[in-house]
This record gives sequence, C-alpha cells and structure tokens, in this order.
Amino acid sequence: MNGQSPLTNLPDEWDPKGGDGSNLIWVREDLGTRSTPIVMDGLLYTLVRTDAGTPKDSEKLVCLNAATGETVWQQLFPVYLSDVPAERVGWSSVVGDPESGNVFALGVCGLFRCMDGKTGEIKWEHSLHEEYGLLSTYGGRTNFPIVFENNVIISAVVIGWGDMAKPAHRFITFDKRNGQPTWFTGTRLFPEDTTYSMPVLTSFNGQAAMVFGSGDGGYHAFQPRTGKTIWTYNVSGRGVNLTPLIVGDRVYGGHSEENLDSTEMGALFAVDGTLDGDITTRGEIWRTKELFVGRATPLLVDGKLYAIDDRAKLHVINPDTGEELGLERLGSVQRSSPLYADGKIYTITENGVWYTLKPNDEGGVDVVHKMRLKGSSDGSIIAADGHLFVPLSSGIYCVGFADAEPQGEPVDFVLSETPKSDDMTTAQVQIVPVEALLNPGQRQQYQVRLYNAAGQYLRLANADEVTFKVDGPGEVSSDGIFESTSDPTAHVAATVTATVDGVDGKARVRVIPPLNWSFNFDDGQIPITWVGARYRHVPLDFDFWSSLNESDPQAASLYIFLQSGFVNFARKESTFDDTTPAQGWTSLLQFLDLAADKPKTIEEAQAKLGGHSRH
Repeated sequence: MNGQSPLTNLPDEWDPKGGDGSNLIWVREDLGTRSTPIVMDGLLYTLVRTDAGTPKDSEKLVCLNAATGETVWQQLFPVYLSDVPAERVGWSSVVGDPESGNVFALGVCGLFRCMDGKTGEIKWEHSLHEEYGLLSTYGGRTNFPIVFENNVIISAVVIGWGDMAKPAHRFITFDKRNGQPTWFTGTRLFPEDTTYSMPVLTSFNGQAAMVFGSGDGGYHAFQPRTGKTIWTYNVSGRGVNLTPLIVGDRVYGGHSEENLDSTEMGALFAVDGTLDGDITTRGEIWRTKELFVGRATPLLVDGKLYAIDDRAKLHVINPDTGEELGLERLGSVQRSSPLYADGKIYTITENGVWYTLKPNDEGGVDVVHKMRLKGSSDGSIIAADGHLFVPLSSGIYCVGFADAEPQGEPVDFVLSETPKSDDMTTAQVQIVPVEALLNPGQRQQYQVRLYNAAGQYLRLANADEVTFKVDGPGEVSSDGIFESTSDPTAHVAATVTATVDGVDGKARVRVIPPLNWSFNFDDGQIPITWVGARYRHVPLDFDFWSSLNESDPQAASLYIFLQSGFVNFARKESTFDDTTPAQGWTSLLQFLDLAADKPKTIEEAQAKLGGHSRH
C-alpha cells in the first residue's frame, strides 16, 4: 500500500463527456460512491448507497465487468441500528483474496461478509454490531478489512461485554475459510473518534507487522497473526484517519488534529518502525507541525515525499528531514489519496477538480491536465487492467486508451521474515475460536495454536501438552471440549484458559438461553452477556434515588454522577475539589447545573453543595 502502480501507457487527460478521443471507456452514473474500488480477475467491486430516499434506502456491494462496466452481481447490505447519515453510507472498501477468489466487505452498520467473487454467494457473515459491539455512529467513518494468509482482519470502535465493555478501537481476526474468530484485541480505552485508516502489512527486523492509525490518536504496529502489540506512537488526542506510508523501515504518517505535546494543529512525521514498545519520543525521526495531512496518504517518488494536506495543498518534502522543497495549490479541500502511475500523479480534490501532475527536477510538479468533474471525491483513483478507475459521488468512470493492453510488471507482495526455524519456542498461545456464543448445555471444541515471539505460527498443540481451565460456569475436557452450564435460565460468561509450557492463551464464552427471558436487576448489575450495555447503562437503586430527589434533587444528581463513575471506571472512591484536573471538575459542575456560576474554590463549591465535596 504505497499509492503506486506499475502500469504504464495511461492517458495524461480524458473527457468525462465521452466521444472520440475522450479516453473514457465507460461510466456508471447510477453508482456514485465514496468508496475506493478494487479490481480482481477482471471484476470491479465497490460499495454504494442504493434506493436513496425510498423506504429501501440501504447499502449494496456491486460487482462490475471491469472492461465494460456491466453489472455482474450485487449484494444488499441492510442499514439498521445505526446513526450514520445516509450520505455517508458505503464508506468502507471491498477487499479481495486472490487465493480463494472471495471478497470481503464491511457494511456501514457492521454487517461483515465473505462472498464468492464470481457469484456473490455469501460464504459466511457476522453482524459485528450485534455480536461484538461495533459502533456505527453519525460520523460514518468505517474501517475496511485486510487479508493476510488465512486471516481476514477488521476493526472498529467496539463497546462489547465483560472486559471489553469499555470502548476501544479493537481488531478482530477471522479465519477467512470459515469465519471463526482467532484473535481480538485493541488499543487504548476511550478513543475520541471512529476512523478509516487502512492497516498496512510490512516487516521490521524480520518480524511481520500490521501498521495502522487508531481512534486513540496513535499509530500502532501489531503482529498480524496474533494481535500482539509491537510498538505504539502516540501523537494526537483525536483519532488518526491517515493510512500510513511505509518505505523500508520508515513509517510516514500524519493527522489534522491537535498534537499531544502542544496546542498546534496537524502534523506530518516519520518514525522508526524497527523499535518496540512505546516509541512516542524515541522513535520520532522528524515531525513538522501545522501541516494538516490527515486524509490523503502521501507518495514517495524518486526520493521526494508528496503530501496533499486537507486544504488541497501539495507539499513536496525531503523525506529524511521534513524540510519543504516545493508547494502547489490544488484547491481548498482534499480527501482522496493520490495515485502515482506511468510517471504521473493523478489526484482529485474533494469538490471534483482533476489533476494530472508530473514531478519536476526543481522540487515541484508540472500541471499536465486540469478539469472539473461533476460530484465530489472521497474514494481514491486506482489503476488496474490497463485503465484508471475513478470513483466519485456522481458515478464510477473507467479511463484509458480504448485499444490499450495492460503494460507494466505486476508486483508480488512478499514479507521478509526471519525463518521460523530460528525460533521454535512457544511464546504465544492462541485458542480458536477466541469468542463463542452458546446455549445452555451446548459444547464448543477448541483448537490450540502455538506461535513464537515474532508471531510466527509453529504448530497445533497436542492434547497431552495442554492444560485447560475454566473461570466461570461450565467445564472443559482435557481434549479442549467446553461444555456450558445446563441451567436453562442462565445468562453467564466464562473464560477458557489453555496453558502450554507455562504460556497462557484465553478465549471468552457467552452462554445465553433461548427466549423467553426475564431480568429484574435486583443484584444491581447489568447482565454480563449484554453486548454494549454495561458501559452505556448504569443500574441505580430507584427507591434510594427517589428519596434523595424528594429531599435534595442535587444530591440525587450527584448520586447518578458518582455511581456512573464507579461502574464505568471501577472506582472505589471519587474526590472532586479545586485541585482536581480541570476536565473532571468541569464535568461534575456541568452535571449538577453549576457550570453557569462556576465555583472557583472548594469553599464556594461546598456552599453550593450544602457543605459536601467528598462522597
């Protein structure tokens, strides 16, 4: 994922109106999209909104003949249980797996599917918002999957259950062959944003790595087979949307939010990917603040970094120092990433201004072709099968020479890893499936996989070398068969642990009986099996609250505020006074309707609260 294509014999210019000499092969004006398409085996795949403004308004994946634009098949993705605006439906992108011929897609409300690339037949699917707690919200930003070996990896802000009840940007990996979840982990709790940064596969020091921008404001590198964190680079207080550019051992990234170490907005930076742990300070090679490079992924061409900021200004940067070498103003807003192919940079501003650019020797670019297109640009231009494919809100355009044959050598993707034979020691244990949902009395067979420290798969564990145990209701046999509780009314959870050579791996199980259900909350707890509920809902003693509210409404509000803190943050006590960090102090005052006449000292607050500031 470096924004470059090996294709040549691509046009400098084209005319969206078509006709002789226009270089327009076909257009589908009925398929406006904000998604970046893909082409695999002569077929184009993308996500679009469909039946807009009707009761059937929803999302669909369309498969087109890439040569003609004719529809081959389509698959509807219903949109429900979501606050996403209709205009932002279809923001994810389809990913193809050449080995199996299947395609994978995540709908905006969390429906994740594996489909046959030729027919559209659904092989398996998961409703991620219902099963795992994917957050589908008004921003509409939706991540999209990547395929690595037998893993298909997808992420989102997840508000789940149990120890994942609190929100975090989390990745879940499924076995691409059968949809079984294999690992499930995330970044820092309480991210500010949903994001759409694409994970990029690479290797550092002979170790496979997956690098991505996260909703927590950092860039992270995970082992793609296990989810183990390699390093973390924290840079912003808000979510990072920019897909990283990786060249060798160097990771280029950016954002357009506030920096963690100053009030300055935006940055473009380079970090050393060969380190591990928290590399926030020691891994930074350079960082140029107040460059709002938060959407379009830069290009590295002939020793120069070409970065288009959110205001559609193209900066030419020295990749070793961050020094600016040149500047070209393209427009006012930029979202899609540029493409470098056939010696040219192709790009479109958000309001539809097309540019064909050629890098020059003076550190800038020459404008070869410029025109205005109908519609807006969110998805990026791609090159495949000898043509350019241009996604816009007004439609999908196929551009190229009519009689062109694909030219350019294909690039094979190969990770450079240290041979696993160099380290056959078990350092990580993975239980599959890592998440299970059972009825009372139902069984689940587990498979135990062994990995070395670098996250390389070693082998399946033998039954005689694994020790199993269960925390919670249920039993597990020595050969890894878990049997859930037979209580027909139980809504319970359990954790299964497998230990090999002193190394543990864990899997979680929810046990839910068939309907009908009955809950009374007498224990003061939200059922642990409820996805997305324990963080969003706090049980209160209604009689106690009523008595407080009758005698002192402000005390009743304080009870709600503190109980929420105890439940959501596992606090044993809460202290609020004039030494409290400003955000916590302000939140308390706002909840108690005291912010308009804000107390400035502990004495003023005590007077307003009737003499009590500690509960």
